[in-house]
Amino acid sequence: MNPFSTLGIRHDIVNAIAELGFENPTPIQEQSIPVLLSGSNDFVGLAQTGTGKTAAFGLPLLELLDFEENYPQALILCPTRELCLQITSDIKNYAKNMDNVNVVAVYGGANISDQLRQIKRGVQIVVATPGRMLDIINRKAIDFTKVQYVVLDEADEMLNMGFQEDIDSILSTTPDDKKTWLFSATMPTEVRRIAKKYMTDPFELTMGTKNTGNVNIEHEYYIVKARDKYAAFKRIVDFNPEIFGIVFCRTKIETQEIAESLMKDGYNADALHGDLSQQQRDKVMKRYRDRSLQLLIATDVAARGIDVNDVTHVINYSLPDEIENYTHRSGRTGRAGKTGISIAIINSKELGKIRHIERTIGKQFTKAEIPSGFDVCEKQLFALIHKVHNVEVNEAQIEQYIPRIMEEFKDLDKEQIIKRFASLEFNSFLEYYSKAPDLNISADDRGFDRERGERSDRGSRGNAGYTRLFMNLGSVDDFTRGDMLGFICNNTKISGKSVGKIDLKGVFTFFEVEDSEVNKVIEGFKSVDFQGRSVRIEMAGDRDSDRGGSGGGYRGNSSRREGGGYRGGNSGGGRREGGSGGGFRDFSGKRREDRGGGFSGGGRREGGDRRRRL
Repeated sequence: MNPFSTLGIRHDIVNAIAELGFENPTPIQEQSIPVLLSGSNDFVGLAQTGTGKTAAFGLPLLELLDFEENYPQALILCPTRELCLQITSDIKNYAKNMDNVNVVAVYGGANISDQLRQIKRGVQIVVATPGRMLDIINRKAIDFTKVQYVVLDEADEMLNMGFQEDIDSILSTTPDDKKTWLFSATMPTEVRRIAKKYMTDPFELTMGTKNTGNVNIEHEYYIVKARDKYAAFKRIVDFNPEIFGIVFCRTKIETQEIAESLMKDGYNADALHGDLSQQQRDKVMKRYRDRSLQLLIATDVAARGIDVNDVTHVINYSLPDEIENYTHRSGRTGRAGKTGISIAIINSKELGKIRHIERTIGKQFTKAEIPSGFDVCEKQLFALIHKVHNVEVNEAQIEQYIPRIMEEFKDLDKEQIIKRFASLEFNSFLEYYSKAPDLNISADDRGFDRERGERSDRGSRGNAGYTRLFMNLGSVDDFTRGDMLGFICNNTKISGKSVGKIDLKGVFTFFEVEDSEVNKVIEGFKSVDFQGRSVRIEMAGDRDSDRGGSGGGYRGNSSRREGGGYRGGNSGGGRREGGSGGGFRDFSGKRREDRGGGFSGGGRREGGDRRRRL
């Protein structure tokens, strides 16, 4: 018998979840489902993200509700659009063998008229973000007077995001005799307060110790000087060729700067922060879910409710101000029983914070060493060899080329071919890391204190050697900075490394290019149209003063990017597509100074450079 059947779930639902790969219930499901199926208790469930909470409340709801009736019987509130859509999709999948199950997702950033029409047609389960739900309630477009169950999912995140008043207003429209089920990763005072206010003698279930971290996650920290932080970060990434990670920064500005620097250095990365429109956010998240992005650089607020499978690493580029946010960050990896690694890059003054986090999550951090340049070369080389060994050969397509290939290699034996093939990559790696410095620093290195307050080197550059240009396209044309970088490079055939700061405004953009490339850029755009409009490029001087521009340019007094790195050859654009094919990187034989630089795989990027996939 299927283990879910023994919990009280009927066969048509069990069959549906079995097709989804559900074999055995997770601990939170095993403990909570029998309690919730009774329908007689308020409930508080404390468990980390990625432990199967959606099924823990979704399956009992499908058992308890009357789907012969078409009025709202259950309301699920969650913090973000992404989680709202995920929960809705999951419940629909659980119910695919049932009749007349109507689940509606209600969230901001989408057409409210469509959501109102779905509600009007009849719905039993409403999954909503608080802001949009309150908007619909204020329009008197939904009746919650017969709601039997309210689920508060990721309750701590909703309260951290400032939804307390919205939740109060929404719950005031529901019956007093409803059952409230609250799920949370942590139990701060605010969550305890909401449980006390809206629940009567709730059944409380805690998986592990309150506020603890996922047992499947390893925690590491690296101590570096401030000026080496970005270089160390890149070297950590390069040492993990198959990384698929989320990088957390403290501010929107830092998030954008790190993402831009990574893109210029050839990494498949993009930013997720509060200044993005919903459309831009959806675009970034789609690319990340499709694995066209290798690194998602995010703020805590922007990453709320992100549910992406198989995240291998969470990197804390900056530690969070609130310790509880570390739990949420690290919980993005090690989901659904898989393992993950959470990394913190710190200075010596932050060791106390690491110790505090250790006490809070009940797990000890491992102090790790920044890998040497040679270590990175070796790791990347054997990752490549492993991929070659396991690549699937398309016999039908390759067969026609075999005679020519064999003819080319006829004067080489097997060992010589292998050496030359490996050297195509390894020689470039060795050259790149030939002068790679040791970036490690001991926790008691007093010299480190003098680094306090230095800004970390992010591969940014100043005005020297660059010219600031104006373009009559901006964010209203649905450009992100990464898109704009790709647009510039694709139309001018210049390298992404030749582009400096991109200052994206609403209807126009300022951007910097190397002095030697200015004429090429102006000529390249002379005949370019965008959606029926001619693209206009001008020197920015007068326009800067007209608009109160700052003259731009990253901070720093050198156009040479000390933390720069070179990844993937002469890259031609910021926007990357998750294409197939890959190919080898073009290192062009240039010597590159290492402050932690590196290379890695990724999707095929528009604009000319070919690189292997993740």
